[in-house]
Amino acid sequence: MSVKHLQPGDMVYAATEVTNDGSVPGLPEDMCLATPGTRGVILNTGHYEEMPSKTLYLVRFEIESKELGPPIGCWEEELSDQPLA
Repeated sequence: MSVKHLQPGDMVYAATEVTNDGSVPGLPEDMCLATPGTRGVILNTGHYEEMPSKTLYLVRFEIESKELGPPIGCWEEELSDQPLA
């Protein structure tokens, strides 16, 4: 489901497992940061310099304590605007 219409402050859900690709400092690389269905909020949108036609979403997902975890860069295909069934 497309999330292109979403803006900062909107709620999203992880559509796939989101892992640390090394861009989240202080956490192990390949650590699972969000499992499918995890709720999050968009902080900002932007573009990766090497792929200017592709939107990058800065998202904070809920962690076990129900607080928001660290900001994570996600691609559109990693997010859903609907809870997973």
